[in-house]
Amino acid sequence: MDMSQPLTELRGIGEVVARKFAILGLRTVGDLIDYYPRRYEDYSTISPLNKIKPGIITIEAVIKQVTGRYVRRGLHITEAIASDQFGSVRLIWFNQPYRAASLKQDQTYYVSGNYELSRQKFAVMNPSIELVSAFPVNTARIIPIYKETKGLSSSQIRNALKQVVEQIRQLPESLPDWIIENNGLMSRAQAIESIHFPASSDVLDQARHRLGFEEVFNLILASLLNKKEIVSEKAPAVEFNEKLARDFVHHLTFNLTDAQRKVIWQIFLDIQKTHPMNRMVEGDVGSGKTVVAAMASVMVMHYGHQVAFMAPTELLARQHASSLQKLLKPLGLGDRVGLLVGSLSQADKDRALQAISTSNMLLIVGTHALIQESVDMHNLELVVIDEQHRFGVDQRKALMAKAGHMPHVLSLTATPIPRSLALTLYGELDISILDEKPSGRVDVLTKIVSPNSTKEVYEKIIEELKAGRQMFVVCPMISESGISDAKSVEEVYERLTTHELKNWKVGLLHGRMKADAKNEVMQQFVDGKIAVLVSTTVIEVGVDVPNAAVMVIENAERFGLAQIHQLRGRVGRGKYQGYCYLMLNDSSAPSKRLRALEASQDGFKLAELDLTIRGPGSIYGISQHGELDLRVANLTDVKLITQARTAAQKLIERGINWAELPELKTHVDGLLKITNLN
Repeated sequence: MDMSQPLTELRGIGEVVARKFAILGLRTVGDLIDYYPRRYEDYSTISPLNKIKPGIITIEAVIKQVTGRYVRRGLHITEAIASDQFGSVRLIWFNQPYRAASLKQDQTYYVSGNYELSRQKFAVMNPSIELVSAFPVNTARIIPIYKETKGLSSSQIRNALKQVVEQIRQLPESLPDWIIENNGLMSRAQAIESIHFPASSDVLDQARHRLGFEEVFNLILASLLNKKEIVSEKAPAVEFNEKLARDFVHHLTFNLTDAQRKVIWQIFLDIQKTHPMNRMVEGDVGSGKTVVAAMASVMVMHYGHQVAFMAPTELLARQHASSLQKLLKPLGLGDRVGLLVGSLSQADKDRALQAISTSNMLLIVGTHALIQESVDMHNLELVVIDEQHRFGVDQRKALMAKAGHMPHVLSLTATPIPRSLALTLYGELDISILDEKPSGRVDVLTKIVSPNSTKEVYEKIIEELKAGRQMFVVCPMISESGISDAKSVEEVYERLTTHELKNWKVGLLHGRMKADAKNEVMQQFVDGKIAVLVSTTVIEVGVDVPNAAVMVIENAERFGLAQIHQLRGRVGRGKYQGYCYLMLNDSSAPSKRLRALEASQDGFKLAELDLTIRGPGSIYGISQHGELDLRVANLTDVKLITQARTAAQKLIERGINWAELPELKTHVDGLLKITNLN
């Protein structure tokens, strides 16, 4: 049986059951083998009946008696007596009438389940049971629990996997022998068998270590190969012009932070080289990333080359264009900044395209409109991508392809990336960090609010509104789901407009609205025509509204640490004190995450904590469809990351013979396509 064979080739999987497996994305034997458990239950300790205690137990016993009956309409009970040499115990199943016929009296079974009180007597309730064998699947071992779907249980998945154990044992190796030996790893085949059928907790730990090592190793190897390829590319060097840099700084209405000066110098050093810059600038909201990008752009524009500045939303693109025009105007370059977005009239688009093709427009700010075929940026030397993880890889590549060669690339992100994550995933990028706030910027005061304090908080908020300030209210959902107690944006909007804020102009913004409607509402908020904006997280990467002083986050416990940190960065960006209120859904004690937010303004510290608590999730962003979700590796495991990175670097130094490593090539080729930024 090969990996591509359909699951219908296995016993017990007909067309109906196969459709259930397909819901989980499992259609072939290979899919099934690659479907890792989400957790485990330990049924491996077998107890004699005179030693069992209430709770989860496993016994080895003979079935002595089985009965089945309906006790009332729709409720069937199957009872059995299981005995060993030390005693007997009742087994009870609800609504499993097939049990009575399937159990064989006087046969020895493994039984695992919850031993608890039932009608004043102890019994094992709804246990797993199977004949004693050398390879039990559902009892008497550490049992894997899989993500399930209606009509398909973990037991069925385990039974299917048992049928392909021989195929698992024949899986080819994907790592070189010397890496396996040097790092004390078990074989790939043994690790995958053990992840599904662990012989012990120690063996399970070894399997997780091997598979986690491989996940991180493959990512790092792809990342390092990307960097090697980028360094081999040629890009025109942009000579540093000290007078121009000094003129730019002289005309600023504020002082650069030391962090900004350091990062700008790193960029200037990069673009003087004859291979492409590939640098990411990380910095909290308001740390001055746009000024850094502007200074880099000026140096390129001075020599008559073009810069493409790509933003994730049209509104943000318009704001960037306005900011960049103001920053470059004193240098006589303000009129060389232009905008290209989808909502421009055809006449304005035509004028913009003409200006771009003749290099009259040197700094082109836009959204996805920049990558359209009609855009002729043949003189492109620098690409700036704001919130680069918001764009799909193909979109980034299309933008870079406009140059006809690999341009210098500068990525900006307000999402703090934990060091462990950056080392693993962004090895092809040089990373700069803006870890200082501009002079005069004060911390946003953050407070956790229980339901019984809501009235008091809104009294304070109204004082801010009376003083002319504006506020955001962010909700986790768009509309009522019927299955969650989370507050929806529509529900909160209705409540605020009829109660707490009925005397104020309140706007509504969420992802289901059409683009034009979203832009109109956001523009009204920017212009001060709306005092309060009730929104989903679409404003997480939003525009700069210096007058916004209050951020209210409903159901705050439903958001990630880094996400809330970014949201509160939307307020307090002007001369007014910012306030962030984390609204709880009930009076339970606040979580460790929320306490951390209340106590800290350090985005990088919070990102590390968020990674520890929540895990990395879909680590490369929106468009990769889960290919890069780490299923086993723990990215807080610095030792594992260091081992994998060392091994990947040594493999590159030795030279990779892909012909000898076909499995590794398949994995890494897939990652190169996803992660490559050039």
